Amino acid sequence: MKSFSVKRSSTSTYGSLLEKIEILRSTLRWASKFERSEIQNLLQQCNAIRDETVMQFRKERFVQATTSGLAEADNEELEPLSRRPPRRVSAAQRRQALVDRSFVFEGVFGESPKLLEALEIGEKAAPTDLPVLIDGESGTGKELLAKVIHANGKRAGMPLISVNCGAIPDNLLESELFGHKKGAFTGATSDRKGMFETADKGTIFLDEVGDLPLHGQVKLLRVLQSNELQRVGSDHAINVDTRIVAATNKDLKVLSEKGEFREDLYYRLSVLHVTLPPLRERRDEIPLLIEFFSDEAAEQLQRSPVRLTPRLRHHLLDYPYPGNVRELRNIIFRLSCLADQSADIEHLPETVRPKTDQLSKLTAGVSTEGLSLTEMRKHASEAAELRFLEQGLHEVSGKVVELARRSGMSRSYLQTLMKKHGLSAKGFRVQRDSS
Repeated sequence: MKSFSVKRSSTSTYGSLLEKIEILRSTLRWASKFERSEIQNLLQQCNAIRDETVMQFRKERFVQATTSGLAEADNEELEPLSRRPPRRVSAAQRRQALVDRSFVFEGVFGESPKLLEALEIGEKAAPTDLPVLIDGESGTGKELLAKVIHANGKRAGMPLISVNCGAIPDNLLESELFGHKKGAFTGATSDRKGMFETADKGTIFLDEVGDLPLHGQVKLLRVLQSNELQRVGSDHAINVDTRIVAATNKDLKVLSEKGEFREDLYYRLSVLHVTLPPLRERRDEIPLLIEFFSDEAAEQLQRSPVRLTPRLRHHLLDYPYPGNVRELRNIIFRLSCLADQSADIEHLPETVRPKTDQLSKLTAGVSTEGLSLTEMRKHASEAAELRFLEQGLHEVSGKVVELARRSGMSRSYLQTLMKKHGLSAKGFRVQRDSS
């Protein structure tokens, strides 16, 4: 018995998704008569629908983030012409235009003009076969943008092969990228395709292309110029049809001027050049990313999304994120794993926690607007705990044993409270010594 096939679409609506689910439900009535291969096919279709649902949800979140900006634009249209400011396209309108054209996003939010410019270049680059060079600091989402370009192009149904150029040993570089013939070197027991051949008809993403050694750059330049490659140990040229997207956290122009990167290769790769801004330059994105990663972590860990205390959220909104989006994602996943229902400062890595003086200001300055009575009581209790610990540790010069004796608490409980509030006894000893 043959099962139904549910076609996957890149522009699904919740109505179309429900229709597909109903088709699957009617098909499953005959599940007892299915063979194993047919059941596997149904499971794959269920997974495809789930992915579409997640994508549609993310897209709706992106659309919702534009609502306030669009409302402002609508109000502007209602004003008399004589009172309207000079016409300019707002960030919300630019973002909505991308959504209206069914440009597929992968968890990309925010109103940063630089980010929107990068997305607009990505949209125009996607349907072409032109090489794209993406630069930006580590963790800004260069590989994510490469996936967006691939997903919105005519090669979306073909492979996307990612290569970390800095992680391949020099002696294996040619073999990994271009393949080898049997007997080409010790250990080459059979013919092997390289990553370029594997990505034929699709896209190859060359991450950290600035780490590519000069001899590898020469080989890559030939592929770009002639769409041909040679496996190691072979004299036969192989035609490949591979779209190249490269990324780097270095300034390739400066490297080429120093002779560390081939200038002709730089110009070949940067036909379309995209720069992703660091997270500190697009802070409007941080609240949306926190929510997005909290949902993602909850799904992977099979738990409810973790709740952040007001002071923790305040700190995360102000933190500079030297590791950019990747660092924020890792922090949220750590919080989701270590905290029960509510995460606080003590669940952060030591290097991310605020200093003692910052923590005091943070706790005192956090707004309680919108909190429930229970949450406000908890907030007040935590603020009182912090003040008690800071005052007590200052009076005893950071001697936990002495503070435990004075307060009638056990030393272990005091240390637990100090850890919860991110306090260090050593910090108070330094304060007393310097005063």
